[in-house]
Parts: sequence; C-alpha cells; structure tokens
Amino acid sequence: MLNEELQNYIDSFIQPRDGVFFDMEEYAKLHGVPIMEPAGIETMLQLLRIQQPESILEIGTAIGYSAMRMASALPKSHIITMERDEDRCQLAAEYMKRAGMQEQITLMKGDALELEAEAAVHAPFDAIFIDAAKGQYKRFFERYSRYLKPGGIIITDNILFKGLVYNHESASKRARSLAKKIDEFNRWLVANEEYDTIILPIGDGVAVSKMR
Repeated sequence: MLNEELQNYIDSFIQPRDGVFFDMEEYAKLHGVPIMEPAGIETMLQLLRIQQPESILEIGTAIGYSAMRMASALPKSHIITMERDEDRCQLAAEYMKRAGMQEQITLMKGDALELEAEAAVHAPFDAIFIDAAKGQYKRFFERYSRYLKPGGIIITDNILFKGLVYNHESASKRARSLAKKIDEFNRWLVANEEYDTIILPIGDGVAVSKMR
C-alpha cells in the first residue's frame, strides 16, 4: 500500500465519475458499501482493456459498481456477476436498469459457493474477478478457476486488507483472524504453479494471476 501523499497524487490523475457512477459512489460512502478504491478499479479496467475479454465472471456484486464499470469500459464483454445479499442485489439490478446494462450484465442472486452450476452455463471465462467474502477467497478461486480459459486471468481485490495482513497488532480479534486467512490465501496463491501471480500495492491490494 502506498503512503497517503503518494496515493493522493496518483488519485489526482483519475478522472471523476459522473451520472450513475457518481451516485453509486456517494451511496457506497453513505451506507458503508464496499466498492473498489479508485486506483484499484482503474488498474483492473486497464488490464482488462489490454486483455479484451469476451466474458467475465465476477464473484461479489455488492451494488453493481465494478460490474458496471467493467461493462462501460468493455462494451463488447459480457459480465456474469453474483451477489448473496438480497437488498444489494435488488439495488444493483436497479442501477443496471438505469444505465441500460441489463443485457450486458447477467446478475445472479445467491451464494457464489452454491451457484456453480448456474455460472458454468456461461463458461468458459476469459477473466474472473473475486471481491466477496474474504475468508472464502481460496474456495472461490479453487471452485471457479476450473472455468477459466487457457491464458485467462483472475483478479482478486482486498488482498492487503488495509495493511492488516502484515501489521495486525492493533486490529480486533475478528480482523486479525480474517487477516490471517487472507495472508494464507496470498501465500497459497503466489505458490500456485498453475498461475503467475503478482500482488500490486494499489487500492486495498490487488492480486493478478495469469494462467500459465
């Protein structure tokens, strides 16, 4: 993670969002909904622009912000996204309808660990984005990486967990436990011989894994 002064400098070059994206960001701030930090999502979008995926699987929709940002940046891509929280799923659907993205984004309601059969119908995927329950990252990766096309990429957010993966002395017991699970996932991921993985200290930490 970058120091605050450097992060603010980098963020100053990111163009402000307007319209529905601005409204979603304001809603997320007001209601404590976790969405990707600006530098993190801009990095992900740039990687996807380079890759030009036809199909993307997202695990963890929340209110639909990242799925819609991907759809906007990649108009030829189709995004399959999953969300288990009913209220957030409904709100995501409303935002997608407002933006006219219902056909480009397929929204699935339910736990990602229980939606494999439904998601498999849309496989294989060029890219997978994991941004859901942090303690389940390894299970998400193992469950859905089998549906990744050869040479595809998997992007995982929040893998530095506000720095707690390497400095958790002041964290609560629950946060320390979750930080330990994320650290274990990071070590497992980097050691996975089927992928080349790099951890980027941007946003809340982003791992980019490319299938060998």
